[in-house]
Amino acid sequence: MNCDYIPFIDNVKRKTGIDLNLYKEAQMKRRLTSLREKKGYSDFTSFFQAMLKDEKLFDEFLERMTINVSEFYRNPKRWEVLEKKILPRLLKETSRPKVWSAACSTGEEPYTLAIILSHFIPLSQISILATDIDRAILERAKVGFYTERSIKDVPKDVLQKAFKKDSIGYTIQDEIKKAIKFKQGNLLADRFETNFDLIVCRNVMIYFTEEAKHELYQKFSAALRPGGVLFVGSTEQIFNPHIYRFETEDTFFYRKK
Repeated sequence: MNCDYIPFIDNVKRKTGIDLNLYKEAQMKRRLTSLREKKGYSDFTSFFQAMLKDEKLFDEFLERMTINVSEFYRNPKRWEVLEKKILPRLLKETSRPKVWSAACSTGEEPYTLAIILSHFIPLSQISILATDIDRAILERAKVGFYTERSIKDVPKDVLQKAFKKDSIGYTIQDEIKKAIKFKQGNLLADRFETNFDLIVCRNVMIYFTEEAKHELYQKFSAALRPGGVLFVGSTEQIFNPHIYRFETEDTFFYRKK
């Protein structure tokens, strides 16, 4: 049995701000021990030292912590449609859009939304609700620390402005963090706020049953104002949008009638 797991947790928190104490200890320790052994390290001390020198290893460590896979600007063409077509229309109708990133995982999506919105309005006027069922994931999102894999689709000029880089990764700038309000939430069980201009819920509904999806689309529709938009993932096309009072504004963008 390794006695250096607790110092390892402390080192990870000091270096990245991510608190492994928020995860179930037995399960997390088992996952990380498996990775450590696979990589040929006999203890967590040497494993941590190796991670500091090897960005790919650090990235693997972060992935092993969670099954949530997210990236900035995931499917970049869709974000381009949001920026060039959807947001200009919404911003003609309201100067301070009410935006929700549902099932936000480790934060890449709401931070991408804030960055894109800041091309139109000042960050100080942006407030995005970002929810997820997993409290530990939300804590990681608040820290805003990412490795190379998460930022591979970020435009170079945005990368320079929006992130602080160090030897093992990238941290989102504080003024962007301030634009996001992270909150724990259960999509299937909770009541939703209303009057949203834009709801983004991508690559989550693939895990739900057809009945759950049907219920969720109804709830999203009720949470949007007329003219508001639901933006879904690239495997989540709604085949009968009219059932939910939606019409297709663009591929994977549904406007409430």
